[in-house]
Amino acid sequence: MSHAYRVLCYGVFLAALCSYSVPSVLAQDTTDLKKELQELREQNRLLQNQLQQQQGMIDQLNHKFSDFEKTNAQHESDWRTKEQAEGTTPAPDSSKGFSIGNVAITGEGGVGFFDTQANGRYPNAPFRVDEARLFFDALVWEDVYFYGQVDLITPQATDNGLYLGELYLQFENLGKYWGMDQTLNARLGQFYIPFGEEYQHRFAIDDPLISHSLSDLWGYDPGVELYGSWRKLSYVAAVQNGGISTLNANTADKSVTGRIGYDPVSWFHLSLSGMRTGDLNATKDVSGIWFGNGLFQSIGSPTASLFHVNLAELDASAKWKTGYVRAAGGYVDYNDNNTTMDDHRDIYYYYIEALQHLTPKFYGVTRLSQIRAAGGYPIVGDTATFGLPTSDLWRLSLGLGYTLNSHLVLKVEYMFEQGQLSTGGTRSHENMFATEAAFKF
Repeated sequence: MSHAYRVLCYGVFLAALCSYSVPSVLAQDTTDLKKELQELREQNRLLQNQLQQQQGMIDQLNHKFSDFEKTNAQHESDWRTKEQAEGTTPAPDSSKGFSIGNVAITGEGGVGFFDTQANGRYPNAPFRVDEARLFFDALVWEDVYFYGQVDLITPQATDNGLYLGELYLQFENLGKYWGMDQTLNARLGQFYIPFGEEYQHRFAIDDPLISHSLSDLWGYDPGVELYGSWRKLSYVAAVQNGGISTLNANTADKSVTGRIGYDPVSWFHLSLSGMRTGDLNATKDVSGIWFGNGLFQSIGSPTASLFHVNLAELDASAKWKTGYVRAAGGYVDYNDNNTTMDDHRDIYYYYIEALQHLTPKFYGVTRLSQIRAAGGYPIVGDTATFGLPTSDLWRLSLGLGYTLNSHLVLKVEYMFEQGQLSTGGTRSHENMFATEAAFKF
């Protein structure tokens, strides 16, 4: 066999070997590649599922957080507006106050100069801290909130002692269980007696004047309260102790207070209030509600052992872009169980207040109020003498104010106060001039 023939045979053999082995290798590589691609696709599918699950969890958390923020914002907007149905005073917001944990802490007060005539409360013209308060608010659980108030100084106090104001648990949106969130809310603890409406704006930062009306009905009392609103109607009902007797009650009878509000249009508001103090101990109790800068008390003791007061009041207010007018008129029925003489008293009172902004920050305001008590009743007013038996007392307040911002208001006022004693004398020299800077944080 020639050399050329052997070379040709070897060439044919190598060509046959390559034609067999190369496709085999290529087929094996293709199989491995397909397997790897399938594994990558499966891993990608699993990762996509995980991402979708994580996104779903993120969306749920965002929704819950959004609901929490809305609930908290709603609560804060009602926090010091006193009651949603009552109309629940200024609210804490992110621009004021501070927090410790989940407890929001805010405060407010008023400082100024007060000068009355000889028979008034400030005949020596003092500079004074007229009001100072701290407020504490915290979410307890879902729609349950804690609210507390510490009164450092109040205009009625005779000292600088520390006093407990409101302190309660608030259960909001109980109506959600039947799809009507605002129809039922509850409070349990110590809170404002929900009679009338003036108490809702009597703090220095909320009151456009420095003084209050003559009647100035307000007070704290422990008990339970239900309130809510439905369409144009609102309501509040409370059962409370009725008398101030430190940490216990001297009688088992309770006070009952109710108010119904109606807003036929956005600029006009009406409400009707009623209250009974219940029977109070004539020698140990005074009422939990203030009236005429004093507290209801027995005028028949020591002969009388029990006394009670029933009250009714109609409030109305109208507002426009640059001002408002408020008015209220009421009736007080006092009686006791004195068997030696008739101590029954019919007491009538009213106030009307009007405010007009002269510029966006500068306003003028006036308030006229009066109390009439045939037969006489101890009405303190702005005098330093308690227990004056008064049959007629009126007050006219004229004021100007300048709102630097929502946290600071400067005010000046001149107040006229005069009246008649049931003994035949006159009440005079009680007029007051005052200036005040009201603030909140």
